[in-house]
Amino acid sequence: MDVASVTVGVEEEFLLADPDTGAPVAKNVEVARTAAAAGIHLQLELTQCQVETNTGVHSTTASLIRELRELRRDVAGFAEKNGARLLAVAIPPTVPHKFPVTDTPRFRRIAKGFGMLAHEQGLCGCHVHVGVPNRDVAIQVGNFLRPWLPLFLALTANSAIYRNADTGFASWRNILWRRWPSAGPPPYFASAQEYDAMVAMMTASGSILDETMVYWDVRPSLAFPTVEIRVSDIPATVEETALLATLVRAAVISARTSLAERRPAPPVPAPTLLAAYWKAARTGIDGDGMDPVDGRTAPVRELLDKLVNSLDFALDELGDHAFVTDAIAAVFARGNGARRQIDAFRARRDVGDVVTELANATLQGCE
Repeated sequence: MDVASVTVGVEEEFLLADPDTGAPVAKNVEVARTAAAAGIHLQLELTQCQVETNTGVHSTTASLIRELRELRRDVAGFAEKNGARLLAVAIPPTVPHKFPVTDTPRFRRIAKGFGMLAHEQGLCGCHVHVGVPNRDVAIQVGNFLRPWLPLFLALTANSAIYRNADTGFASWRNILWRRWPSAGPPPYFASAQEYDAMVAMMTASGSILDETMVYWDVRPSLAFPTVEIRVSDIPATVEETALLATLVRAAVISARTSLAERRPAPPVPAPTLLAAYWKAARTGIDGDGMDPVDGRTAPVRELLDKLVNSLDFALDELGDHAFVTDAIAAVFARGNGARRQIDAFRARRDVGDVVTELANATLQGCE
């Protein structure tokens, strides 16, 4: 396998907020229209206070970072033209009790079928797509990535403050998100047929409308020849998004190498994986995490070092080892989004300080 041919792309979901209060504002259609006039396509999300950017396909981390910076800078400008502020935050720090759902036939069906789950959404994540040869490989790669999902979540946690209060969690988004019947870590699938049978059962039961509502944190993409990793909060900064994408890309390369060598993925039981998820959502990078493979509890930094060591070959081949090492050190020194939010909030218990910190982080390095 030529590792340089394994490409990566990123989708980032953003909150549109009032520039003065930080409250969500229902302006996604207006912002998307302004972006379209400038030749940039934005995806509309379930609620009217969200927009999503999509990068192109990249073969280097450097080119990915450049586009991520350009997109954040440009879309922040489009939001400003429409009286809104762009925030890279996974849940609104200050929020109404109900979000207006984007007025499309599909989103109206979701709102009708899932009630307050849809109206309380407003959750912003980051999805990393890595190219794979086919759908069968995507599903098998997902088995290898399952044990690392809690660590990706801890690294990017960015939803500590909600409804003007400290939630006590680094990623409250993850807790809210897993209320959906198809969200969270996927089961271990022995084959594509087993995957399809599970999706068919969920559709028949009404727990999802169709295959596009399979929200598992690893899944084969319906739109692209990729495996899609969707566990992450929207990271606070471009550099953190690029770090996530680089680690995920290297993990996919490592998984494909294991598949070629006929080495099996560790069949981590669902309860063990959910326990690791809970710890990741609770403490983020500031505390202990859990290794789902052996059940061992250890500092998150130690678990990240274990991950990087296991990806040494892929990172070296990609030329990204130094970037990953430096970026991880920077996150622990400065704090990820969750730590930034908590530090800003605890200083004066003023959610306005959190919004300001988030706005600065969103465009950090994008000048």
